[in-house]
Amino acid sequence: MQAPVLVDVDGTARRPWITWFTDCATNAITGVAVTPVHPSRESVLSALRSAVLRDDPYGPFGGLPEKVRVDRGKDFLSRTVTAAFDLLDVSVEDLPAYTPHLKGTVEGLNRAVESMFLAALPGYARQPRPGKRASRPKDEVLLSFEDFTVRLLAWTSWWNTEHHPAPLRGKTPLEAWQDDPTPLRDVPAADLWTFTLEDAGTRTLTTRGVRFRKRDYVGPWMTGQAGIQVRVRFMPHHDHRIEVYHAVTGRYLGSADLADQATEEQVSAVRRARAARSRRLKKDLEASQRERYAAATQAEPPRRLGALTGAQAEAELAQSAAGTALSDLAMPDLIPPAAPPADWRTPASLAALTTPGRPRPLPSGRDCAPAVPDGPGRQAAPSTTDEDGDA
Repeated sequence: MQAPVLVDVDGTARRPWITWFTDCATNAITGVAVTPVHPSRESVLSALRSAVLRDDPYGPFGGLPEKVRVDRGKDFLSRTVTAAFDLLDVSVEDLPAYTPHLKGTVEGLNRAVESMFLAALPGYARQPRPGKRASRPKDEVLLSFEDFTVRLLAWTSWWNTEHHPAPLRGKTPLEAWQDDPTPLRDVPAADLWTFTLEDAGTRTLTTRGVRFRKRDYVGPWMTGQAGIQVRVRFMPHHDHRIEVYHAVTGRYLGSADLADQATEEQVSAVRRARAARSRRLKKDLEASQRERYAAATQAEPPRRLGALTGAQAEAELAQSAAGTALSDLAMPDLIPPAAPPADWRTPASLAALTTPGRPRPLPSGRDCAPAVPDGPGRQAAPSTTDEDGDA
């Protein structure tokens, strides 16, 4: 669910998303994950791990469920998440659309967390405002994302250990969980971590590390291991690190970090440049979509308005061409390709782009190029001399 609360995320007010798993029998919240922006399969896998593990700080609720109900969300039905459920031997029930009553436990939790907890936080987005303006006060201090997560986890602990839901008849979810004699299926944390990673196939370990998505990843354990076949697994969107396993035995070898990783200053500069480019493109898009036509008082074809001078048209066309021509993006000292061999029939349009006078490779099996008349895109064949200097 998207929390109706604005929190401070790197200086920007955002509404975080909550992904959690609940136990239908005891109303207990078994796992939770919070993301500042729209969740992805990574948040689902994080919440799944916290829902299955029973060690601190996740316990005592946990263990592998027999069935998981999802509401047709693309994140829950992604290939990575479904593969993790298959490896864990958990069946997934994809509920029909527009049937919230089939997952009433989590729907009731979504309503309860808003009325019992979120509505009292600063930045609550659905708070009635005086007057006609619905915006929040400018002097309102928002919670940071870290503070919001701390308070949400504390409320989750209160819900599980102190709250008495009506369906449990006076028991807390913890008491109902402890009174349930159903045996639990536990998974070691290391195995669970492996099962919930996305598989990227096999690679060859070289002296430069592991090549993944056109980037090199290195680790101290790789010394003396060059040449072996390894299997790469990774957490979605966590592209700073990968996990490496032996391709044949499946043995865990170690983690590998991105080589030549950019500094925080460089990353911040790139993000600012991307934001500026995004604003510029959005502004150009809005300008291109503003079209005006003349009002008609009689039947006539539509007349588009918006006159330009010749200089304005040429300047805009030149600016558009500069942003799309790849030759303008090339390095200033780019050397054009050499002229082709003289016996090749080269179109004049391509011959004009080559560099005349540069040595050119000869066709294989020939000592020299045949003599041909000079012409566009052609050069005279070089002459040969014997040891006496005669031609």
